[in-house]
Amino acid sequence: MNFSGLIQDFGPLTITGLAQGAIIALFALGYTLVYGVLRLINFAHSEVFLLGTFACIWAWELFGLDQNTAIPSVPAVIGLLVLGLVAAIVLSGVTALGVEFIAYRPLRKRNAPPLAFLITAIGASLFISETMGVITQRNIRAVPALIHPRDVFVIGNMHVTNLQILIIVLALVMMFVLDRFINSSRLGRGIRAVAQNPDSAALMGVNKGRVISLVFLLGGLMAGIAAVMYDLKVGVTRFDAGFLLGIEAFTAAVLGGIGNLRGALVGGLLLGLLQNYAASLFGTEWLHAASFVLLVLILLVRPTGLLGESLGRARA
Repeated sequence: MNFSGLIQDFGPLTITGLAQGAIIALFALGYTLVYGVLRLINFAHSEVFLLGTFACIWAWELFGLDQNTAIPSVPAVIGLLVLGLVAAIVLSGVTALGVEFIAYRPLRKRNAPPLAFLITAIGASLFISETMGVITQRNIRAVPALIHPRDVFVIGNMHVTNLQILIIVLALVMMFVLDRFINSSRLGRGIRAVAQNPDSAALMGVNKGRVISLVFLLGGLMAGIAAVMYDLKVGVTRFDAGFLLGIEAFTAAVLGGIGNLRGALVGGLLLGLLQNYAASLFGTEWLHAASFVLLVLILLVRPTGLLGESLGRARA
């Protein structure tokens, strides 16, 4: 165990872990939203994220941006970033709605057992992933160099870059906006009502089908934003890019308390930090194993996760 390396690089490991954790947290929101309302683990959410990683690349390529293109100015960077976000949000949101409409809604109408939903989710995930594999010929797609990481400030040996700040701040802002939407808006109250008691919510005039579609759409929007941040940070994507990160995002949702929006944020940030610390302490081959060890240990003490509050009982 490399304790000296962990102590020496604690600052850089922390900031990179927070940036990675912010992406995981945004991704995890889709899992926790759907589970909070439907008690369904939507494994197809990883492919909703996957399509977002390709959508922004396709949008940038339409405007002639590639690996060799020099970005002329800050306004151009902002414009292209917004373009990529819009493209990823739209495709991820439409995909999430499509999965709900084609795969899950017929099962709900037939009162299918939970196992049928689980198998359908896995099938939808594999179908989308393999379809993208055929389209891309299973090649790695490079992401255009839209933002070149530059140091904004330095504390000791910790170099905080503009990209890391963008990822962390954007994740926190989107988490705050979503939390306020769920807790303060009329539609958000409908989501909480269905999550708490679907039958009572229906008697009060809440359209359950519309609420479920909204939940899938919100999860898709968060996944689209996470996809753009992932592209900018990692620099490449491929047809199965959502698989491992999806497992990590689901782990973060369970870690924080699945069905709890704030728990997804806490779990994602904590998971990102732990992965970096474990990679430094034990070696990169233990990076993912350490995450699941932590999950098991926490669930032994807190079976409902760190925060543990369900979406239906959320309060403003």
